Amino acid sequence: MSTKTSISQQTPHLERQLSNRHIQLIAIGGAIGTGLFMGSGKTISAAGPSVIFVYMIIGFMLFFVMRAMGELLLSNLNYKSFSDFAADLLGPWAGFFTGWTYWFCWVITGIADVIAIAGYSKELWPGLPLWIPGLATVAILLLLNLTTVKAFGETEFWFALIKIIAIAALIVVGLFMIFTGFQSDAGPATFTNLWSHGGFFPNEFMGFVAGFQIAVFAFVGIELVGTTAAEAKDPEKNLPKAINSIPIRVLLFYVGALIILMSVTPWTQFQAGHSPFIAMFSLAGLGAAATVVNLVVLSSAMSSANSGIYSTSRMVYGLAQEGDAPSVFGGLSSRKVPQNALFLSCVLLLSGVVLMYAGQDIGKAFDMVTTVSAVCFVFVWSIILASYLAFRRRRPQLHKASKYRMPGGVPMVWVVFAFFAFVLWALTTQPDTLLALLATPVWFLLLGAAWLVLRRRPAHLARYATFQTELAQDMDTEASAIGRDLDGAKK
Repeated sequence: MSTKTSISQQTPHLERQLSNRHIQLIAIGGAIGTGLFMGSGKTISAAGPSVIFVYMIIGFMLFFVMRAMGELLLSNLNYKSFSDFAADLLGPWAGFFTGWTYWFCWVITGIADVIAIAGYSKELWPGLPLWIPGLATVAILLLLNLTTVKAFGETEFWFALIKIIAIAALIVVGLFMIFTGFQSDAGPATFTNLWSHGGFFPNEFMGFVAGFQIAVFAFVGIELVGTTAAEAKDPEKNLPKAINSIPIRVLLFYVGALIILMSVTPWTQFQAGHSPFIAMFSLAGLGAAATVVNLVVLSSAMSSANSGIYSTSRMVYGLAQEGDAPSVFGGLSSRKVPQNALFLSCVLLLSGVVLMYAGQDIGKAFDMVTTVSAVCFVFVWSIILASYLAFRRRRPQLHKASKYRMPGGVPMVWVVFAFFAFVLWALTTQPDTLLALLATPVWFLLLGAAWLVLRRRPAHLARYATFQTELAQDMDTEASAIGRDLDGAKK
């Protein structure tokens, strides 16, 4: 009996219960984050109509990160997530830093979502104490995730569907207002509003740069399909389909919605901290629709927090399996759910409520945590690209045999790296984002100290050796299959 077989018999594994429709909607839900509903007001007020190009550029660049991730995950189906291929291709330190940073990213994002939920709940029910919606959100999501991964997939499916319907409704209502010549205090609804209030770049280049700060956070979660790899049915078919649809989703849900918003109302009317989606429906005289959109924004934040709880629990589970986290988080419940890792994530999400009471300013709290989250996600995306470079160098035969290659190859990786450097520079141009940027290295210093302690422990070294053995056996199997295919082609 092989080592891999004996290990797989002893260790419970995550189950592949996520179907194609789950994967597709999880990918869409990841691409439509709280940043679009809550953060687009600030982005538009900073960049003006040039925000359209901001979202297009970010979406274009991240598409290549997702393609690199897809090629790597499909090169060895024993990879549970991108921390696995980072550990394999770059070394155990990369798996440790990537796994824990991605966990930290989603904890921070989840805190931002709890803040957003509390903020919008206060608008719907004035006088409601902030801790009530925060605590209720965490409790609901914990119960949903403790059942089965299929329940998570089903919940996220409906959350994403609500967001899609809301954006489609906004586009349809907005087009009706434009073509019927709707009039408001700000003037007529017309496509000329896009360029008749100072042009596409009214705040010049630095205004355009400022748009990247919050817009990057809007794309947080786009890589979520990578953490579903270990629980996806038929990943060779479903992962490529989900990743390939990213450009269409960006054009429709981000660019399409923003064009409509700024055509109905001039960009000069938008304010940070106010959702343009709610404002447009209110403007149309659809008071009930505005309330519904408020509920949609709440469900969007719930969706993002749901994704965060799922991601953090799976990442901690994977880290525990490899000896990079306490072994208590490496166990599964009878329903094949990492319940201890789920409890840890939910407890940490409650810190969002504490943060709101400490600062008493929901907008500033949201900006601070979203900047920290965006910086950490840029690190994770960069590790994915660095792993791809190592893959091309160390496993050329697997790249050659890949049926899902990253377009643009190595040169495109360096283009995306240059873009990430530009994003980090953009975060230095505003006082609030600069403060969060300067605070973020503290996390990496803590990780570095933890790694120095952990890396020499015998248990960690033994688990990493087992991990390498499993992957090597999968590589041998894959290489044998490729060799047979090549021999058959020659004959």
